[in-house]
Amino acid sequence: MSESEENDQISQNEVTSSNTNAKPKKDWSSVCDVREGTPVFGTRILDNKDNVWNHNAWDNVQWDEEQEKSALEQVRRQAVKSMLPEEQEKYHQQAAEYWNDFYRHNENKFFKDRQWLKVEFPELVEATKLGCGAGNTMFPLLAENKNPELFIYACDFASNAVDVVMNNQDYDPSKCKAFVWDLTSDRIPECIEQGSLDIVVLIFVMSAIRPQDWNQVIENVYKMLKPGGLVLFRDYGRYDMVQLRFKEGRMISDNFYARGDEEIEALWGTRFTLEQNAVDRRLIVNRHRKLQMYRIWLQGKFRKRES
Repeated sequence: MSESEENDQISQNEVTSSNTNAKPKKDWSSVCDVREGTPVFGTRILDNKDNVWNHNAWDNVQWDEEQEKSALEQVRRQAVKSMLPEEQEKYHQQAAEYWNDFYRHNENKFFKDRQWLKVEFPELVEATKLGCGAGNTMFPLLAENKNPELFIYACDFASNAVDVVMNNQDYDPSKCKAFVWDLTSDRIPECIEQGSLDIVVLIFVMSAIRPQDWNQVIENVYKMLKPGGLVLFRDYGRYDMVQLRFKEGRMISDNFYARGDEEIEALWGTRFTLEQNAVDRRLIVNRHRKLQMYRIWLQGKFRKRES
């Protein structure tokens, strides 16, 4: 369960450990909407593979046939020796315990820099009432959003994550409320009135939830949002480096990683208008160690239809 987070931390360390002269973080969007006729964003395109070591990152990097075959083979090997059913059930039944353990060991790494939030999701800067996970999204929003009516509900499945947030010096009960809640529950939190939220933020959330529970998550999100309210979504895409790095016997299900087109539309499209259904493909480069790391993230903006 926490191996995705661990692999993601490894990849960040591999980049930053050697790129000591790295430029400031990007201030442009690099997502590519999968719908026909939408513009492609990104300013640093790798037209010549001989230039790959000239920069720390490249936008909209498409795989060639050989890379695609290699990724499929890695996933096939993982599937042959995937996690035993009894182990999968153990992870599900004791999920809170595993996540608490993860946050207990990663408290100092909990609040990552998410400067890209205002680039990819400018809607957050003027939002009034929203729901999100605990910490990584909430504190940057409290700093950036100047709306005097702003109030943020920040929930997490792990009590340790909530404790870390509430003990942070920037936690302000007049502007936010952090609490433990399971997004797959069959009822919304008592503290959130049905149809009251302007925005719900789901960043690296769905990939931590069993696919069979996704419909319940969407149902809960739908209930909490106002008519016309917005879901801001970002997560790992299928064949992202984090997925391909799973150790033998650690993969629970390949389906935790959605493709980003048909699956996203099938999940969200029946009750929401898809204003964005995008893929962010980036090649991250460690020039000192000569490493190339292919990242694939999904990104979407889904608006609750007026009833």
